[in-house]
Amino acid sequence: MNQSNCIVAQSGGPTVAINASLAGVISGVKSSEKYDICYGAVNGILGILNENYLNLSDIFADDANLEKLKTTPAMYLGSCRHKLPDYKDDDSPYVYIFHQFDKLSVKAFFYIGGNDSMDTVNKLSKYCKENGVEDVFVVGAPKTIDNDLVGTDHCPGFGSAAKYLAATFAELERDCHVYEKKAVTIVEVMGRNAGYIALWCGIANGAEDILLPERYDGNEQYLINRIIENRKRGKKHHIIINAEGIGHSTSMARRIEAATGIETRATIIGHIQRGGTPTCKDRVYASIMGARAAELLAEGKSNRIVAYKDGKFVDFDIQEALNMKKDIPEEQYEVSKLLVR
Repeated sequence: MNQSNCIVAQSGGPTVAINASLAGVISGVKSSEKYDICYGAVNGILGILNENYLNLSDIFADDANLEKLKTTPAMYLGSCRHKLPDYKDDDSPYVYIFHQFDKLSVKAFFYIGGNDSMDTVNKLSKYCKENGVEDVFVVGAPKTIDNDLVGTDHCPGFGSAAKYLAATFAELERDCHVYEKKAVTIVEVMGRNAGYIALWCGIANGAEDILLPERYDGNEQYLINRIIENRKRGKKHHIIINAEGIGHSTSMARRIEAATGIETRATIIGHIQRGGTPTCKDRVYASIMGARAAELLAEGKSNRIVAYKDGKFVDFDIQEALNMKKDIPEEQYEVSKLLVR
């Protein structure tokens, strides 16, 4: 009897909720009874190119192990940052990937990740469409702490990172105000090209200035003037939340100190903000999105990305989703300006 198997992989930066997405996929595959074996590719798409697989159907045959996976930190299958070339420039990786799919009797591929991972889903989907591959279906499931993945309002991982940073920032903010000495503190948080984390951290805790890649125009003189004005009003400390997409916090601190004469320090929190305990919302949304991805493939749908949009779990054509625009909510941005001190 011919087998019909599937394969799942994770890529990009780790989040505390990404394994809940994986657990959702495995649960969905088991309940669909459509696939004989669910493989896991180790280290993302590289696992397929390097023929490095795990038999997840065997590993998680016991539902108790699947429940443990939901709360396991980091990424069970490992990750990569590998981007496939355009197949029109070099189709050799695609030929090899689909050769592996054929060898393993893989009829469905799930990829869990952020924008670069969805780019891989899109490229594989295009290759299938333009090369007559009709027996392999591809679906993407979102995760990223930056919350910048287009097509979805909430990316699993974002809420947990924001919660961790809000708690960390609250402690830092209190420490900053216990000293008599005047100072400026720049806190750099993650967000490669998006200011969602910085925005939410600022709204949750308050700050003198919040710098977002979507809105900041690079006008440091404005910041310097604000610091001087606040000092004249008697404020001892000035806190700036700076998104990673703007970055250069250390050199910014040196320039501000030189211009104001006030001691200025940069605190770059770094990758630790990907840790902590996942929020209930992140874990639930990740599980639902993973399971929904499995449902889509069981229904014979391909070239899709699972999303949470306008209060509902939905799915979009991958190309349609990647063509969408995403920006920080204007209402939230306006509220953040009201709350700056």
